[in-house]
Amino acid sequence: MNSQMDYKVKEFFFIGKRLNIVIMVILTLCWSSSFSQYLKVSENQRYLVTENEQPFFWMGDTAWELFHKLDLIEIEHYLMNRSAKGYTVIQAVILAECDGLTKPTPEGYLPLEKNNPLVPNEAYFKKIDQVVALAAKYNLYLALLPTWGSHAEDKEHALFDNLSIFSPKNAFEYSKFLGNRYKNNWNIVWITGGDRIPEGNEGIWTNMIEGLKTGSQGKHLITYHINGGHSITEYPGIAEQLDFYMLQSGHGNAVNPNYQMIKKDYDVIPTKPVIDGEPVYEDIPIAFNPVNGYNTDYEARRAMYWSVFAGGFGTTYGNNAVWQMNRKEYPPILYPIQTWDKAIDAKGSFQVRYLKSLFKSRPFLERIPDQSLIMGDNASQSDFKVATRDGTKGQNDATYIMAYFPIVRDIGINTAVIGSEEIRAWYYDPRTGLAYLIGNYKNTGSFSPKWNKRIRESMGGSDWVLVIDDASKNYSPPGVILKNNSK
Repeated sequence: MNSQMDYKVKEFFFIGKRLNIVIMVILTLCWSSSFSQYLKVSENQRYLVTENEQPFFWMGDTAWELFHKLDLIEIEHYLMNRSAKGYTVIQAVILAECDGLTKPTPEGYLPLEKNNPLVPNEAYFKKIDQVVALAAKYNLYLALLPTWGSHAEDKEHALFDNLSIFSPKNAFEYSKFLGNRYKNNWNIVWITGGDRIPEGNEGIWTNMIEGLKTGSQGKHLITYHINGGHSITEYPGIAEQLDFYMLQSGHGNAVNPNYQMIKKDYDVIPTKPVIDGEPVYEDIPIAFNPVNGYNTDYEARRAMYWSVFAGGFGTTYGNNAVWQMNRKEYPPILYPIQTWDKAIDAKGSFQVRYLKSLFKSRPFLERIPDQSLIMGDNASQSDFKVATRDGTKGQNDATYIMAYFPIVRDIGINTAVIGSEEIRAWYYDPRTGLAYLIGNYKNTGSFSPKWNKRIRESMGGSDWVLVIDDASKNYSPPGVILKNNSK
């Protein structure tokens, strides 16, 4: 009786919170054009598109412990929150890391019978079925990890029960079961690996990939999530089996120059789309120790912009309390500063919408990274400037340029790649999505904002995007205009 009352109280509480975001959800769904569409790789092998060839921007969130630690009411509240804020992908684990094989869900479910991958607990997987349906309701894709990588290696885990349960044979059968169970769900992407390098367990991961392909009849995209500071392209035997390359720049340093990792993977042959699937989290201690302070929305935002401008087809946000779904019933991991239900409204969680909308404002599938556009010194890692444009490398056929700079400083852009005689320049605020018109200018082959057009303290924080358009294209403003800086 008490559990039933608790359930109803929780439901009432979350219904109240949902009323605050339901209008945003409706608007998000109305704006979306990717309902019920499987994903595939674009013709140029650089991006993801829907079945009807619409560009798909991967705006992910790490919710690794979603199935394990939250009940269905909490899960729907979380999914509604993410949909309202413009996320498109939720990354979650079926066999979770945090004692996911030995500690039951809030409903009392363990995922497997006697920790046997060949004997799944139907009650647990019916819960996952329901979450898949809920995600589709909110037009969200689920990037599902069949297992956290620790369950595929015979090593002691520093924090949790680590049960090594996979062999090459049962890895194939288990993943074939998953692929077949969800083959008719359009909103699934598979991520193998689970924060581990494949070395020493290549047979397990190769068979898991093959099992997913067999079970899903090739309907779903597949990639591999490696551990921090690495990319799956370091293991060509695994990488060649994947639909796109995923790296993890990680959380171990104060500055993680993921633009370097993205460029390296962007240049790999064969060409495949590339993404940083786990950049630095908001609210995680620097180098995992709170004595160093915490990464903020700025560091998380910088990592996301760096990775996309350097050539990523999207990116992923993360919060230290959300990935683990931190709550009082479980021991906290890596010093989270709040519980999951508060952390889903952390400052950075709102800002992801503006990254996605920026790129949706200009032609996306023709976009290329182009560091030759940055003029002058660009040696510093922490405030490294990155540039992107549309068109063809080596040709002056661009219709727009975007440059991200982590701190406000003099910046010069090579505009010779835009063939028109007139350019239009904007500042774009990645915190608010506001656009400030700088003005129209004769295209002399380079552009640097004059002193009287500089970014002022009253406009916001330190990192900005400079957008330069071919004025003849009459592109709409890259964001919302509240004031005209050309006056």
